[in-house]
Amino acid sequence: MTECTQEAFFFAAHFSRRVEASFTARQVSSDGGALLLRQADRKIKLLSRVAACFTDRRSPLLVTHKLAELLSQRIYGLALGYEDINDHEQLRHDPLMALLSGRRKLEEPLAGKSTLNRLELPGGSKRYHKIDYEPEKIDALLVDVFIESHARQPDQIVLDLDATDIPLHGHQPERFFHGYYDSYCYLPLYIFAGDQLLCARLRPSNMDGAAGALDEVKRIVARLRAQWPKVRIVLRGDSGFCREELMAWCEAEENRVDFLFGLARNRRLQKIIGHQMH
Repeated sequence: MTECTQEAFFFAAHFSRRVEASFTARQVSSDGGALLLRQADRKIKLLSRVAACFTDRRSPLLVTHKLAELLSQRIYGLALGYEDINDHEQLRHDPLMALLSGRRKLEEPLAGKSTLNRLELPGGSKRYHKIDYEPEKIDALLVDVFIESHARQPDQIVLDLDATDIPLHGHQPERFFHGYYDSYCYLPLYIFAGDQLLCARLRPSNMDGAAGALDEVKRIVARLRAQWPKVRIVLRGDSGFCREELMAWCEAEENRVDFLFGLARNRRLQKIIGHQMH
């Protein structure tokens, strides 16, 4: 068998600079930018507040990986593009990931895929799934973070409603075919204010794109108005959200919410606005 012992490869120089590829480093990482995320998290304390939305029923004496560490490991992994939980079989030995997760001894491995899987699938076997979360607290946290990002009351808040697809390639629960997206997918609901996320609700795709939007809008508007009673709120969405129930609620005097929705193309509408369209 061929044995390769070369530790460096030299390439053509770039003017006065030497160019080489070296393999002598012990522990290196290409995810150094995640340290900037860590600094941002320390400023707003997001991950510790997310951890407060969970309940850990494990015996403290038997816990090797603390709840905050598990959440940090998984969330930073997602932020770095490691979506598959199987990736953590290698990432658990990454010293940078250990640093991001708050591990005191960087040489000790983080949680593996089986442990993280128990974190991600609450409500299952009481023997193995002993970590639960409270959705209401997580929902409230997203809105609170948005409010805290403003030094003073804004004059206007535009809430963008969006339903999009998450393609599925296996046989996940509640998997349905969606004709518009021409694939098997989920149909999550998102509500943004600018580039800040206020709501993320995972839904199957066998439902109307606006399903559940009114309940989420009511919740968010109530919280915003409790903080800023006089702020102007505008809902914006495509024709998938042009629904009588949602528009009637916005037009009610006690709600005072403006809206701008698209209208699905139809012959009657085209006849009315044909001149302007031309």
